[in-house]
Amino acid sequence: MKKTCNNEFVFVAPYLRKYFINNSLNINTIRSVCVFLGQIMDSITQIVLGAACGEAVLGKKIGNKALFFGAIGGTIPDLDVFVGDWLYDSEIQSMAYHRGFMHSIFFAILGCLILGFLQHWIYNRGKRIGKIRRQEWIQLFFWSLLTHSLLDCFTAYGTQLFAPFSNYRVAFDNISVADPLYTLPFLICLIVMMFFNRSSKTRSILLKLAFGISSCYMLFTLANKAYVHNVFKSSLQDQGIEYLRFRTQPTILNNILWYGVAESESCYHAALYSILDGSKAPKKWQKIPKNHELLPTEDQDIKTLIWFSNGFYSISETDEKEAYIFKDLRYPLMDEEDSNSSVFSFLIKKENNNWMLQPIYMDQPNEKNFEDFWNRLKGI
Repeated sequence: MKKTCNNEFVFVAPYLRKYFINNSLNINTIRSVCVFLGQIMDSITQIVLGAACGEAVLGKKIGNKALFFGAIGGTIPDLDVFVGDWLYDSEIQSMAYHRGFMHSIFFAILGCLILGFLQHWIYNRGKRIGKIRRQEWIQLFFWSLLTHSLLDCFTAYGTQLFAPFSNYRVAFDNISVADPLYTLPFLICLIVMMFFNRSSKTRSILLKLAFGISSCYMLFTLANKAYVHNVFKSSLQDQGIEYLRFRTQPTILNNILWYGVAESESCYHAALYSILDGSKAPKKWQKIPKNHELLPTEDQDIKTLIWFSNGFYSISETDEKEAYIFKDLRYPLMDEEDSNSSVFSFLIKKENNNWMLQPIYMDQPNEKNFEDFWNRLKGI
């Protein structure tokens, strides 16, 4: 069965949108490039962060090799997408496994010990005997594994930081899964640093600059989150919308256009807000019916989907028996005017008493979707 991709990536970076459309590429090509860009950016971010940890621990002793081994450590947690496919026949359970145990503090401790002992045995032989202590290899892998999981906690997807003791998913919702303003300065500093000798002061300065810029930007996104959160909260109060809970998060590849969703007893209310908007309120709250009664919530697979969406989900019927559209409302609408345009939507279908996850059940985004996204980001 075809693996379902993370649909948040269909929100293309604004500067790419003009290039694609002006060069008359079809919409499927645009979407494919956007998905690829988002996935690559996410992977690059974790590789860069892991490499920086490797440099901080062993850069002065082994130079660029420390970047390489740190990058490996920073990549390992995301291999859980393959482990999940191997462990589970159900795509629902496989999807839920991502950012689980292999993203936990416990795994960072266990993994760094295994990798540290193994790497010490492989690397420290012959003329290298005694050059790098086992504790240093353990430290390198610990920080590259742990920082991967900690960084993921700032996104909306959620990270089971305390697995296997708890399935609670930590999600601060202040930065996109892929954000060029976090990744690119970090990446540039590390690339330039590679051309300097491992004992060079410039190399040390560039590493501090890389961590400094990325950390300052992360602090900015947290402050931005607090501001936008209050904007959405005030708007809900002004509109007289009574809610049980609500959440906010940035849309893909930026920290300017934000999405908010509030849950009431019978429905959800969703809206977009750009920090460039002239007013300090979302332009419109879209009402989305819950329809939770359509699914058997006692079923284990359905329970997993509900847990995965943190309870922010809407159900729509299809023409087919025991087949429904499941919309994860943690992620934005493609169209503010269309309550059925949730980015993270897919078809769930019951076959042989098991619920199957089908390929994405939604129309391909069109030029108007990108035009609307670009305009909303600019505050139009």
